[in-house]
Amino acid sequence: QVQPVESGGGLVQAGGSLRLSCLASRAITSTFWSINWGWYRQAPGKQRELVAGMTSGGSTNYADSVKGRFTISRDNTKKTVYLQMSELKPEDTGVYYCNAEYFGSHFWGQGTQVTVSS
Repeated sequence: QVQPVESGGGLVQAGGSLRLSCLASRAITSTFWSINWGWYRQAPGKQRELVAGMTSGGSTNYADSVKGRFTISRDNTKKTVYLQMSELKPEDTGVYYCNAEYFGSHFWGQGTQVTVSS
């Protein structure tokens, strides 16, 4: 029903910005509206952690470490969720995954690498 596909990762210097995209491929419009979204990241040797989330109703939440620097948003016409990352720090380095939660079922993307150099 939902196959998240991430893009937009890369190498950036500390203080820079990146925007990640997550396309909800295969999702029809009504499905997209019902999805709770999450952006997670996994640094080498660490557990995957939630950095930003957005409910189907549009409420957002952020990890303390990214508040004020990251913004999650969505474009319903494009069936895409974004993660705008600014003031990036080396500790933001990791693989970023998009998660779609649809009526209790979770769908993960393949991940996109973000590397922040100091």
